[in-house]
Formats: sequence, C-alpha cells, structure tokens
Amino acid sequence: MNWSLTFEAVSAVALVAGVLFAAYQLVELRRQHKRDAVLGLVRSFQSGDFTAALGRVNSLPDGADRKTIQKVLGPDGRDQVFLVGLTWESLGVLAYRREIDMETIDDFFSGAISISWRKLHAFVEEDRKSLDRETVWEWFQWLAERMSEREQRAAPIPAHIAHRDWSK
Repeated sequence: MNWSLTFEAVSAVALVAGVLFAAYQLVELRRQHKRDAVLGLVRSFQSGDFTAALGRVNSLPDGADRKTIQKVLGPDGRDQVFLVGLTWESLGVLAYRREIDMETIDDFFSGAISISWRKLHAFVEEDRKSLDRETVWEWFQWLAERMSEREQRAAPIPAHIAHRDWSK
C-alpha cells in the first residue's frame, strides 16, 4: 500500500468536503441575511403612523381626488396619503432592483397595495398633471400593476384557506 497516495486522496477528499461545507455555509448566510432584511422591512411598515395612515386611505372612496381626500380625511389627509404612497414607492423600487422578491411582497402587502392604488389612482394622475411630471408616484403605480398582473394569473386565495392543511 502506498501511504503517500492514500494521504493525498484523503487530503483531496477533505479539501473537497471543506469547500462544499464552506459553500453551503455561504448559501445559508445569504439566506439568513435576506430573511433578516425582509423582516426588518416588514417591521418598518408596521409603525403606528403607517397603519393609521393606511386605515385612513382605505376609508376613501375609490378614485379619490384631492378635493375628496381633503373632505374625507381633513387637513392632515394629504400627509397620510403621502406616507402610504411613498411607502409603496419605496417598496416598488426595492422590488424592481430585486432587493425583495415579488412573492414576499405579495404575501405581506398585495391587498394593501391594490386597495391603495384603487383609492388613490385619480389623485396620482391629478398630482402628475399639477406637477407636470409623469414620474411622480411611478413606482407605486408600477408595483400596483405587478400585483394586479399576479392576481390576473392566479386569483388571490386567503392564507387561512390556501394553507389550512399546513402542519409542521
């Protein structure tokens, strides 16, 4: 038996095993970082100010314009519309840059995004015209349209129904 060849074979196997283990650890580290980033993002949207603003936006009639927003929400209504809209704008940019995947956005926010757009699309058009800037609210619209496309491909099924048979 040639001990030198045996030692080289064992060393090669150990090296390959080490490289594979390191690669696995790297994949797991990236997965952990992504999960932590998503959880941080979700927590940031769960502020009292945002949830209050979202609730007020949801109380608007569909297609609300500036005048309707002022009438229904009062003097601070525009600020709440901006808080909700700019939150969806930020999320749209993150999705487009693939910092967060659409499935996660869909799971957490699809209903809220779709409803917000339904309520605010007329305001957005009005704001674009008054500012003479087509890029105003562009990522909010982009994100709402992506959510709509997803829902056209597969109707949304509430989690309590879709996953009722789930178990650990």
